[in-house]
This record gives sequence, structure tokens and C-alpha cells, in this order.
Amino acid sequence: MLNRDVLASLTTLLGRSRVLTSLPQRERYSADALSPSRAYRSAQLLNSTADVVVRPKNTQQVAEIVKLAVQHRIPIIPYGGGTGVMGGVVPLKGGIAIDLQGLNKVLNIDPISLTATVESGVILADLAHVLEGQGLLLAHDPWSLPIATVGGAISTNGVGYRAAAYGPMGDHVLGLEVVLPDGELLTTRAVPKYSTGPNLNQLFIGSEGAFGIITKATIKILRQPEERIFSTFRFQKFDQGFQAITELLAIGLVPSVLDLTEDFEGVHLYLIFEGYKEGVDAQRRRSKLVCEAAGGIDNGPTEATIYWDTRYRIAEGYRDEVASLTRRQRWKRHSRSFDYLHVALPLDKVPSYRKKCDAIFKKYDIRCSEYGIWARPELFSMLLLPGDVTKEEDMPKAVDMVLTLAQDMGGVMEYCHGVGIKLAHLLAREMDVSLDVLGNMKCSLDPHNIMNPGKLGLDKA
Repeated sequence: MLNRDVLASLTTLLGRSRVLTSLPQRERYSADALSPSRAYRSAQLLNSTADVVVRPKNTQQVAEIVKLAVQHRIPIIPYGGGTGVMGGVVPLKGGIAIDLQGLNKVLNIDPISLTATVESGVILADLAHVLEGQGLLLAHDPWSLPIATVGGAISTNGVGYRAAAYGPMGDHVLGLEVVLPDGELLTTRAVPKYSTGPNLNQLFIGSEGAFGIITKATIKILRQPEERIFSTFRFQKFDQGFQAITELLAIGLVPSVLDLTEDFEGVHLYLIFEGYKEGVDAQRRRSKLVCEAAGGIDNGPTEATIYWDTRYRIAEGYRDEVASLTRRQRWKRHSRSFDYLHVALPLDKVPSYRKKCDAIFKKYDIRCSEYGIWARPELFSMLLLPGDVTKEEDMPKAVDMVLTLAQDMGGVMEYCHGVGIKLAHLLAREMDVSLDVLGNMKCSLDPHNIMNPGKLGLDKA
């Protein structure tokens, strides 16, 4: 627990109601959606608990909290919506959890420049609603839209449904305001391109709060499309669907949404085209030709429409039924052993990678109930379930094997959710010298290692 002087300083700065010290409150802000059944070797780390939770209302208060923390060498953990699935908010060394949802203002929407400037605690769905009222569109559209924050999406470089056309969240960022580990404020200029040195935005995109706390962002937005068309194609084999989507992108045909899935119902491809009417119509016609040439059968718009209309169902259930529970109550609800892996590979390696994974699953009696390609053919996902005779220790062993296989084939072990505590043990293997470079940058910016310590494999203490 923090000493009384620090707690008194936090209370003076924020007010008593914004300094939370009870154990249930501290435990709630010490966990995300990662459960012990998926944390494997890191499961014991999930019991780490923040010493205090603070709820600032503005950037200045965040900066003052950081200055107090660095003065007393207290760890800091930024907390957004708590929707991560890798344990990125787990306070490995205790300290101060900073709930950023009080920074929830939409500061400016520019329909001419097509930009929005918002505080980092804004819920994505709230921003999407404001934009919709002005005929505009938020390009980042993840399953967690109803519960995730802008800052959290940037800090994990999350991928949404429209990533096929617009890329991950990091691609939408033009400018950031960040509280650095010494409490100073860094503001980058919100322009789409410059040549005056490295783009410092990239240091904070996907870095899980290890280099600073994002408090404001200017991001790209879109106009609402003139037309939206849904298509579903069925294939006998996954390789046929893979061939179809590879050809679509090779000829420059880029749908807003691309989801190829093989599950117990077969192989199906959902395509959604958005934009100006003539372009959408042309894409629909040509995509039909490409898919049918690969062996696809046009199943019409219904299945893709249902897929689209129900895409937030899991997040809405989490918000309504799970988010307010204690972490142990959450873990009991998610005690079933399963895993959902997301690797990125060179395109030509995807088919052979799947075959090698199948051999690993057979060896350990693990069932892959779903294979998927999301947004691009290089982004490959798998939903794993234990078989009838799978040993408890075999699931983590097999998971590590398929993730390191992706690394050995020139890919990366995660394209969607970040590293957190779950995958940190494999990061040095993947990044090699790059991790040393990051570590040197971390030491320079955060010499006392107070900013989300232990994440990204950067904590050597």
C-alpha cells in the first residue's frame, strides 16, 4: 500500500471521490479480459493488484499524478476500457492505476479535413455516435466498439472490421498528446505526412503505455458511404477462399470488410463494400467473378448482413454482464480452456503454416474449431479447444509451438491484441536486436521504470 503522504497528495489533487483504495475497487482496475485459463505460464501474475486507483478528469491532472509517481518511484499503469485480452493492464509491481475514462471529451470534429480530436478516454461507440450525427464515420470498428477507448485502441494498435480498407487503429492516428514518464507533455503535429525526422506517434502506437500515457489524439475519419453492399460466398475448401481473397487484393479490389472463416458450418467469405455508388457496384460485380472463378458459390447478402448486424454482441454482453464483476468472478465465467490466436505471416507461407499447425494439434489432441483470415490474407487466426485426452499442460505447449512456428516462418505471433503479460516471454525471440533498441529508448525516457513496468519485455530489473 502507498504511504499516507502520497495518498494525501493524490486526494488533494483529485478529490476524495476520485481516489479509490478499497480492495474490490483496486482489483477491478488490476485486470482485463485475460483469464488464468488463457494466461498459462503467466497465470500467477494475474493476482497482482494496484495499490490505489485514481480517476483524473484532464491532462493536467494526469501529468501531476505522473510527477508525483516519479518523485516517489511508484509504478503507473494506464487503464482505458479494460477490454484487453493479454493482461496489458495487470500492475505487475503494484502502484497507481490511472483510469482514463474521465478524459472523455470529443474536442473537435472537422468535416472538411475529415479529422476528429478527442481525449483518450472516449468510448469508441460514443465517438462513432457523434460522428454519425454529422454524416461521418469512424473507420476503426472493432468488436469491442461499445466498451473500448480511443487511447486503448491506439496503445494496442487494434484491428477492426474495416481494417481491410483502412488498416489498424495506428494507421488512423495523425497526432497525439502524451504525458511522458517524467510528467512532461509531448504534442505531435496532426498532419498526414512530414519529413522532419521520425514520426514519434509510432513510439506510442501499440506500446501498451510503456513509453507514456496518451491523453489526446487526432485521428482520421470518413464520410458516411453512399452505399453499402453485403456478399457471402461459400467454398468447399479453405484454400479456394484463400485463393479468391488473394486475387481480389492483387488486382486492387479492396472491400471494407473481408472475413474468410472455416468452421463447423463450412467455409464462408463475408465481403462488405462501402463508398460511392458506382465504385461499390463495380466492386460487387468483379468480386463475384473472382470468387466464382476460385470455386465460390454466391449465397447472397443475408449471412453477411447478419454477421454485420451482430458484430458487437460479445462486447455488449461483456459490458452488461461482466465488466462490473470482480476479477475472480470474471475468471469463473471464463474458466473453460480455449485460445484464440492471431498471427501475421508472409502471404505465400499461410497455406503451409496451416498444415504444420494441423500436425501440432493432432499431436496434442487439440481441436481447431475455426480458422480465419481477417482483413488481409496475411492475417491468420485460429480458435483452439482441447480434445478428449488433451493434458492440461499440452495447451500452453501447443500454443507456444504454433506461435514460434509463425516466427520461424518469417511472421509475428500477434497482429491484433498486443503482447501484455501472456506473450511477453516470446517477444525477445521475435524482435531480437530490435528489442534492445526499444529497451534503450525505454531507459532514456523512463529511467526509473515507472511506466507500466514489465510490459513489452522491457523490464530487465
